[in-house]
Amino acid sequence: MVSRLSAQQDQDAVNLIRGISMDAPLVAKSGHQGTAMALAPLGHVLYSRILRHDPKKPNWQNRDRFILSNGHASILQYSLLFLNGYGLEIEDLKSFRQFGSATPGHPEVGHTAGVEVTTGPLGQGFANAVGMAIAERNLRARFGASACDHNTFVLVGDGCLMEGISHEAASLAGHLKLDRLVCIFDDNAITIDGSTSLSCSDDVAKRFASYGWNIMNLGEIADDCDALEDALLTARANRGAPTLCILKSHIGTPSPDFTDAHEAHGNPFTASHVSATKKVMGIPDEPFWAPKDLVDAIRSHAANRGSSYTSSYADDLNQIDERYLWDAAWTTPKSSSFSSLLPVFDSTTSLATRQVIQKAFDASLPALPGLIAGSADLTGNTGTKLSKQVAQSSNAPDGRQIYFGIREHAMGAAVVGMALHGGVLPVCGTFFVFADYMRPAIRLAALSKAKCVFIFSHDSVGVGEDGPTHQPIEQLASLRIIPDLQVIRPADPNETIAAWCAAVDHDGPTAIILSRQNVLSVTDGSAVKNGAAIVGHKVDTPQFVLLATGSEVGLCTQVAAELLKSNIKAQVVSMPSWDRYELHGKHLASELFPKGVPVISVEAGVTMGWQKYADHAIGIDRFGASAPGAIALKELGISVDAVVKFVKSLNV
Repeated sequence: MVSRLSAQQDQDAVNLIRGISMDAPLVAKSGHQGTAMALAPLGHVLYSRILRHDPKKPNWQNRDRFILSNGHASILQYSLLFLNGYGLEIEDLKSFRQFGSATPGHPEVGHTAGVEVTTGPLGQGFANAVGMAIAERNLRARFGASACDHNTFVLVGDGCLMEGISHEAASLAGHLKLDRLVCIFDDNAITIDGSTSLSCSDDVAKRFASYGWNIMNLGEIADDCDALEDALLTARANRGAPTLCILKSHIGTPSPDFTDAHEAHGNPFTASHVSATKKVMGIPDEPFWAPKDLVDAIRSHAANRGSSYTSSYADDLNQIDERYLWDAAWTTPKSSSFSSLLPVFDSTTSLATRQVIQKAFDASLPALPGLIAGSADLTGNTGTKLSKQVAQSSNAPDGRQIYFGIREHAMGAAVVGMALHGGVLPVCGTFFVFADYMRPAIRLAALSKAKCVFIFSHDSVGVGEDGPTHQPIEQLASLRIIPDLQVIRPADPNETIAAWCAAVDHDGPTAIILSRQNVLSVTDGSAVKNGAAIVGHKVDTPQFVLLATGSEVGLCTQVAAELLKSNIKAQVVSMPSWDRYELHGKHLASELFPKGVPVISVEAGVTMGWQKYADHAIGIDRFGASAPGAIALKELGISVDAVVKFVKSLNV
C-alpha cells in the first residue's frame, strides 16, 4: 500500500501549481492562468490519488486516460506533469508557449510525455474522450479485464459544452452507456466576454441527464482535496452510465484582484498581481517556486503509486488466451501480411469504389484484430459495414461495428480518440460533402498523427439528383491542403484495394475518397504506391498527357482511345494521391510528364491546385446541379466529348 502525502504536502503542492500557473503566463506574456489556479486542487487530487498512471511508463497500455478538453488551461497540466515526474523541468515551464519548447500553448500529444490528445478547439477533447472510452470497453470485452480495465477522465469548461460537438458526443456516450467515462465540468460561469449569462442559460445537469448520464452536483468543494477525492472515487465506481461531475469553481482563486473575474481567463496579471496572490497563499514571492524536498516527495509518491500498478502488468497480459491478437491490435500488421487475402479485379469488373472498400475490409478483417468501423447513419452507402460483426453497444461491448448516428462532428473526434487510445484501428465514413462537418477533427488527426481512416463516398457531382448541397466540388482541394493528412482518391477497384493497404501502412490519418457510381477496372492499382503511374501501356512520344483521379481516370482512357482515331496520341496518368506523389513519386516525373508535352488534368471538382502538375485543368469551378449523375457530369463538362474537344482545340 502506497502511503499518502501529508495534508501539508497537499496544500504546498496546490500552492506550487497555482504559483507556476501565474508565473509561466507572466513570463510568456501569454496564457490562461485563471482556470489553472482554480482547478489546482482538482488536478493534484487526480494525479496523486485517483488516476492509475506511472510517470516512468507514460505509455503503459492500461493507464487511466486524462484529457484536458479546455486545453487553454495547459499550464495546469504542465505543472502536474512537472510535479509528478513526467520529464518536464522548471526550465520547460519557463519556456511556456515559446518556439520549440515542451510546453506549447495547448497540449500536443506526442510532443509532451503524459499528454494523451491534442486539445484546444473546444469540445474536441470531450469527444476524443468518448472515443477513448469506446476503445477501452471494446478491448476489455474482447481481451479481458486483466489486460484492459481503466477509466477515462475528461475536464471540460463552459466553452466545451457550448460547442455543438458536445451535444453529439454526450448523446452518443449516454446511448452506449460508457460507464468508465467521467467528465468533470468546471462550472465557473465565465467566458472571455464575461459571465456566461451573456449568452447561455442551459441547465447542464438536465441536459446531460436527458442523454442518460449519471449526474453528480459537487457544489463548492473545489478547494477541498478530501471531498474531491471522495466525489471522484464515487464517480469512478458508477456503473451503467457515464458520469458528469459538476464542480463549482472560482476562476483566478485565490487572487485578491481577479477571483471570479472574466479577466482572469486571459493574461491580465501583472507582477504586482502575482505577488499579491502569493502573499495570500503564504508562499515566497519568487518566480517558479518549487522547493526540491516537496518536488522530490511528490515525484517519489507518484513513482511508487505507478509501480504498484504496472509491476505485474506483464503477467496480466500473459493471461490473455490469444495474446498474439492483442499484440496485433496494438501494433497494426503491415498490409503485406494480408495482401494475399485481398481481391484482384480484371478489366471486366464494374463496381463503385465504395462497394470495393467493404470487400477490402472483410478480406483483411482476420488479420486486423484492431479494426473497428462505422459511419454517420450511412453504413451501407459508404461501404463501412463489417460483415458478420455485431453492433457496438452496452449489451455487446465487443462489437466492432459502430453506429455513430447522424453525428459527423462527434464521429470524427471520437475516431481520433480511439486511435490515440491505441489497440484499435478505427474507420469511419460519411458522404464526402459532409467532411466539412468533420474538418476540425480531421485537422487534429493530422496534427496528432492519429492512425485512423476517414472514408468519404459520393465523391463528385456524380451524386446526382441530390443536387449541389450534396455534391462535393471543393472538399477534395480542402483536404489536400491539410499537412500530414494522406489523401487518396482511387480510380477503380484495384486502386481502392491499394488505397486501403496504404492507409493500413501509414503512420497517421488517411482520407479515402470513393465513388457512388460504378467505375470500370482500368488500372493495376500500382499508382497508389508512388502517388501516380501511367495507365495501361506506355505511349511512345505522346502528344498530350491526360492526368486524372478517381472516376475521371476511366473517362480519360476513353478520351485517349477517341483521340487516337484522329491520330492524336495521349498518355493517361492516374494520380490518386498528391501527397504520396510528393513523398515517393517525384523521381518518376520525367517518365510521367515528358518534357515539352502538354499536361491536361481532368477531375470532377475545383481546379485549384492542379496548376502545379498540369498546363491546363478541366474541372468544375462552380456548384453542381440536381440531375441524374451522368447528366450532371456531362452538363458540367466532365465527359468524353468535352475533353476530346478541349484537347483538339489545343492541337490546332
